[in-house]
Amino acid sequence: MPRNKRESLIYTVLMCSFMVLWMSIYNVALHNGELSWQVVEEAWLGFPIGFVVAMFCDWFVVSGPAKGVAFGKLLKPHHGDLRKVITVSCCMVLPMVFIMSLYGALEVAVTTQQWSKLLMMWLTNIPINLIMALPLQLLIAGPIVRKLFRTAFPEGKVLA
Repeated sequence: MPRNKRESLIYTVLMCSFMVLWMSIYNVALHNGELSWQVVEEAWLGFPIGFVVAMFCDWFVVSGPAKGVAFGKLLKPHHGDLRKVITVSCCMVLPMVFIMSLYGALEVAVTTQQWSKLLMMWLTNIPINLIMALPLQLLIAGPIVRKLFRTAFPEGKVLA
């Protein structure tokens, strides 16, 4: 886990990159009904804007309240690191799924001009994205990004 603001920013960039890219591929594949190189290309082309939206929402909207809930209501000082990581990850993923599912629905509505379907697309996207995002975060992205982060930035090397 990051120990200061600078580490937190680096960690957030890595995590958002991983999650946005894979969730974009997943959503484009669902939308197209297949997984192909065209799907990966389309997801990659949409990645920069999705990444900026996710970074902004993660850093300025979700992180503070999520960590406040995790450390203020769900965790106690005696809880182990694994429990802390899982709790914070869950508290971050849930609101991010709501926000990024809305972003995805807005992206489709802009592209197709089907604004009347926006609410239904958003509400449909939430469970579909949650089913993928939570296990992806807990089982794949979280461990990989934490390992990469601590390998690249050993504790005490990134100063506040």
